[in-house]
Amino acid sequence: MRLVCPSCGWIDYRNPLPVAVCAAKDKYGKILVVKRNLKPGINKWALPGGFVESDETPEIACLRELEEETGLKGKIRRLIGIYVQETRCYGSFLVIGYEVNVSKGRLSLNSELKDAKFFEKKDLPIIPFSSHRKIIERV
Repeated sequence: MRLVCPSCGWIDYRNPLPVAVCAAKDKYGKILVVKRNLKPGINKWALPGGFVESDETPEIACLRELEEETGLKGKIRRLIGIYVQETRCYGSFLVIGYEVNVSKGRLSLNSELKDAKFFEKKDLPIIPFSSHRKIIERV
């Protein structure tokens, strides 16, 4: 059921919010995970990423979010997949996951993060977002 204006026919679509995330790898193949300082998943580990802005592609959003959150620059290697993730505070996300090779920069966190570390895939901490786990499985 959607809200519809009987006068003009306008429909209130409840579409998922587009989010770009990355499985960013260093030169040793370790994967970067970040501890979130915001909802959803505050104090939880996740892949770096964020909302796709209206004036950018998901690829640009992915690399922008990586740099804004961590100070690292990267190059997209490939699209991993697209997933739907439900959240309590925002509703549905359309999660677009990329594999990214970190190319330069020094790890420095913005206020959205509490921590960030590179891990061997076998040593990753618990990641609560099912979409992020699926992305990691495919790296």
